[in-house]
Amino acid sequence: MTNKIKAKNIIVKSNLPAADYVINPYVGCTHACTYCYAVFMNRFYGINKEWGSFAYEKEFPKIANIQKYEGKKVLLSSVTDPYQHLEKKTKLTRSIITEFVNSKVELEILTKSPLVLRDIDVIKEIPKATVGISMSLVDDTICKTIEKGCANYEARLETLKTLKKEGIKTYAFISPIFPYLTNYAKIIRDVKDVADEIFCENLNLRGKYKTSILQTIGNVAPEHYGEYLKIYSDKIYYYEFWEDIKTNIENIAIEEAVRDKIRFFFYHGKES
Repeated sequence: MTNKIKAKNIIVKSNLPAADYVINPYVGCTHACTYCYAVFMNRFYGINKEWGSFAYEKEFPKIANIQKYEGKKVLLSSVTDPYQHLEKKTKLTRSIITEFVNSKVELEILTKSPLVLRDIDVIKEIPKATVGISMSLVDDTICKTIEKGCANYEARLETLKTLKKEGIKTYAFISPIFPYLTNYAKIIRDVKDVADEIFCENLNLRGKYKTSILQTIGNVAPEHYGEYLKIYSDKIYYYEFWEDIKTNIENIAIEEAVRDKIRFFFYHGKES
């Protein structure tokens, strides 16, 4: 396979509940998060490599008639990270967001990477731009196992603080919430003054990666392995468990006076 994959259009309609369109500049992602659901992209593109070990640029024509997306929410990205390591070299994401300068498109950038700070100059020229930072694991040791190629929690928190200081609309995406491992109380308290919104999504285990995630939990947190098996094998308990987590998060948010900032995307991304 060549280093680039041709695409007819870089903007495609979204099936996500909170976006009208999505942009994915890359196929693959070297952040190598063990819980990544986008592994299905291998089959879609006929790539026979371990997910997380590769990333290819997309090659596509210039965005035509950008005005037709005005008033719509465009998410960058849904099945890759627009600021993964390859972006340092290609500046592909930067070239894409530059096309939205001075437009009325609601451009939403979601990343785990401090590299987004490189493009503050462009982002500030997009009136309705929002940047979300994904945060899941506060513990560096666990993070290095589960999110192998990603910046640590402190680096992501500092990124959020810088974005807010620069006057850019922000949100913290607490996702995925790992039972017993994600310290969502600390994250909420850490981001309450620098995130305009706080989104929460539970860990959904489905497809091929269910087995790998359970194996990972057995290695990094064996004391919780039995509970994970119960959560993800008993459907009634599963919903009871996550409803309790939602209640806990709501109570913390009330204590921290940020209840109006919280939005839940539990149960396969459905807003609730």
